[in-house]
Amino acid sequence: MEGMNADVVVYSNASMLEKIKRDKTLQQAMNAATLPELVGNVMVMPDGHQGYGFPIGGVMAFDAENGVVSPGSVGFDINCGVRLIKTNLNAMDLGQKIGQLSDALFRNVPSGVGSRLQIGLGEKDLERIAEEGSPYIVGKGLGAGEDVGRTEENGMMAGADFSRVSREAKARGLHELGTLGAGNHFLEVQRIDRILDEQVAKAYGLEKDQIVVMVHTGSRGFGHQICSDYLRRLVDYQRKHDIKLADQELSYASIGSDEAEDYLAAMKCAVNYAFTNRQIITNSIRRSFEETFDKSSDALGMDMLYDLSHNIVKLEEHLVYGKKRTVYVHRKGATRAFASGSEEIPRIYRKVGQPVLIPGSMGTASYVLCGQEGAMNETFGSACHGAGRVMSRHQALREIPASKTFDSLKSKGIEIRIRTRKLVSEEAEWTYKDVDDVVGIVERCGIAKAVSRNVPVAVIKG
Repeated sequence: MEGMNADVVVYSNASMLEKIKRDKTLQQAMNAATLPELVGNVMVMPDGHQGYGFPIGGVMAFDAENGVVSPGSVGFDINCGVRLIKTNLNAMDLGQKIGQLSDALFRNVPSGVGSRLQIGLGEKDLERIAEEGSPYIVGKGLGAGEDVGRTEENGMMAGADFSRVSREAKARGLHELGTLGAGNHFLEVQRIDRILDEQVAKAYGLEKDQIVVMVHTGSRGFGHQICSDYLRRLVDYQRKHDIKLADQELSYASIGSDEAEDYLAAMKCAVNYAFTNRQIITNSIRRSFEETFDKSSDALGMDMLYDLSHNIVKLEEHLVYGKKRTVYVHRKGATRAFASGSEEIPRIYRKVGQPVLIPGSMGTASYVLCGQEGAMNETFGSACHGAGRVMSRHQALREIPASKTFDSLKSKGIEIRIRTRKLVSEEAEWTYKDVDDVVGIVERCGIAKAVSRNVPVAVIKG
């Protein structure tokens, strides 16, 4: 394609590539490759699919001094991410309590559009959460100190400035903390059905048949509004600087400009909000287990494994063609996957590599992976983030009756609590790629290796 400033590299196999070709994923990646001051390749992970401007499953980086920042290439759900909480329970311990536990989780963790959790937080709390992240809420008793150390960025991205956030975003964010939202967001109780790397699993504290809890959610309306606000602002920026884009959804601002610096400061507020959101949900999950099993969360071994983001832009140092470069890495539907030795990995995992959490679709497996050197050498330390859609929500509603999904989950012995029947069709397992195939590709490419395969026992959705 004319005007490309970088190559596009797609991590896939023949059958997966055919799925990727069904929408505008490859065209969007090529469009992104026309942006200025790119460093290295524009990459698409095997779960890649069409997004707003830049494909979901996309990774690209720009020079730290002369590059640009592109809000649409981060996405609307800033710091949508995944957290995994361990327990010392096994499948036998759940027994007949799984229904009771599912009810408690559904009650204590609000989900769906407009969901709210009343925990007495005010506007001043929102400002401190936006600028200080999850350490602030842990300091108020909603979590343990080690939770912070097992969160990417230690739960707080420095440089957040609440004054760069609009009144509308603040209003949307105030009452949504501690909630899941709708769409593909979920809370799952999972059983580890396979250990795929004994050494790393031991370092992570994972074993066969162990019960764990996975949370997938982000910055809710707060982050969505911030992205929307800055996309509108960049319309004037493109016009003022006579910028011609292959796709207007790839609008950007040059590093150092007021627009770029304001966006980054506001985006970091959304990042910190999302870390805090998942932290409050963690507190609610622990409380639900305590209510169900009449034991403290400490007695139940409910330690965090890790929390990571998959919609973010970060200033990082990477080796590019044999030379160290400081770059702004844009990950949209892509997860950081740092290898062993990195000082950004919690010390307890530094010898083996960073945990990489890959959720599947509703009713299918999820994975814990471990970051590898291939990611550091090729993908700016990045891996896939999930299974990746192959069917639009509208098509799913037309073709997949909710009863088909309910029957499938029942046949697998999976409890489900969900607020809208419509979502059952939209998020059915057949609307996504095979997560086993996706994980297999990143393994064969040396980006990350599989540590455990987890299957759902209970699914909580909006």
